[in-house]
Amino acid sequence: MQYQSFLIKYAEIGVKGKNRFLFEDALVAHIRHALKRLDGDFIVSKESGRIYATAQSEFDFDEVVESLSRIFGIAAICPMVQVEDNGYEDLKQQVLTYVDQYYDDKHFTFKVYARRGNKRYPVNSEQINRDLGEVILHTFPDTKVDVHKPDVMLYVEVRNKINIYSKIIPGPGGMPVGTNGKAMLLLSGGIDSPVAGYMIAKRGVKIDAVYFHAPPYTSERAKEKVIDLAKLVSRYSGPVHLHIVNFTDIQLYIYDKCPHEELTIIMRRYMMRIAEHLAGEAGAQALITGESIGQVASQTMQSLAATDAACTIPVFRPVIGFDKQEIVDVSEKIGTYETSVLPFEDCCTIFVAKHPVTKPSIKMIERSEEKLEEKIDELVETAIRTVEKVWC
Repeated sequence: MQYQSFLIKYAEIGVKGKNRFLFEDALVAHIRHALKRLDGDFIVSKESGRIYATAQSEFDFDEVVESLSRIFGIAAICPMVQVEDNGYEDLKQQVLTYVDQYYDDKHFTFKVYARRGNKRYPVNSEQINRDLGEVILHTFPDTKVDVHKPDVMLYVEVRNKINIYSKIIPGPGGMPVGTNGKAMLLLSGGIDSPVAGYMIAKRGVKIDAVYFHAPPYTSERAKEKVIDLAKLVSRYSGPVHLHIVNFTDIQLYIYDKCPHEELTIIMRRYMMRIAEHLAGEAGAQALITGESIGQVASQTMQSLAATDAACTIPVFRPVIGFDKQEIVDVSEKIGTYETSVLPFEDCCTIFVAKHPVTKPSIKMIERSEEKLEEKIDELVETAIRTVEKVWC
């Protein structure tokens, strides 16, 4: 027998006080949008700290769970049976029917955990626990009670209707996307930046992305790889507006005019300037990067400070304290790792110096950038004017 209803729980939203309804409504909207794209017809509703998705037609259970498990703000997904309150004896029978239909093998230990949200219900929670435990033991003698580590935790919630469930599928947590502003992700073809975008989106931030392309030094396949990564991130973050910037002329000009040991820092500073401009056009309040302290020469404390000095809006670095394996673990969890390790290099890896500076001073970098004054503004303007936009 297939479940027809899902109880969807949230966690952090519950502490939002008088503004909680705004976050609940955003979460309900995301759930409706996700389920609308699947086969099956669902009614999504909310009631006193609970959100329900009730099927009105046949559906693919695994597909629905997978879709819900990518919605930030959901703490848990509970397939359930929801029944009308037709009296206490009927409740006992409904629980027995649930156990019989959803557990073919009755050799298990269990515990009943009842919550009486409807305080007008004539039986309190403790009594419900005892009575339901008794009828289960009597009806299914192969079962046993274990209040410490049961095989089956049977939840019974007495509200306007009665919810019966025993499976709790973890959700991604976080906050509904769009409830905490918007930011621009600097998306490369590597492992780190998709993880950074995922992590900031998890905090309720809507993200757009920018990719710096350097043809013919980077191939069209490298660009397609980044588009694929944006699509993978968008499964969690919602649609991503990807801005593809042709960065070749800027890189070549910097390569020609500036000390080679400073190439990476200066190129990163111009990326940040362009990303900040695009963020302003898109209504984003911050930038996101996948940098981690000490991972490469451009990610030392001094290098990051020099990079940040090029822009005026905040720069979020959610993986700043992660080691590489921790970042890899998240990338595998969200499904971006296999695409990230495809052998198509981005522009940062093509134009890297043999001995890059690791402790640059901002004044030193600014002096080197003075050598670019003749053409750099024109090149940046052209790069911004010719941005290719892809909806992912």
